[in-house]
Amino acid sequence: MPIQPQEVEELIRRKFPDAQITVESADGTHFSAVVIDESFRGMNRVQQQRAVYAALKEKMEGAHGELHALALTTKAPE
Repeated sequence: MPIQPQEVEELIRRKFPDAQITVESADGTHFSAVVIDESFRGMNRVQQQRAVYAALKEKMEGAHGELHALALTTKAPE
């Protein structure tokens, strides 16, 4: 069974409990996510995205990873 957008959001929320998170998917394979969190302040975009990918590692690893494609936007709140 493909991973659902709410599962992706829950995994991100475990690491970023106060973040504004939006996850969408039209097909259950390709996802887009926007994560806005204060902890990103002072980090460059690569550092921010690595932090989010670390939260999703278990679902992305290996040939049988459930999460295959994620377009990710990260930033600190304005």
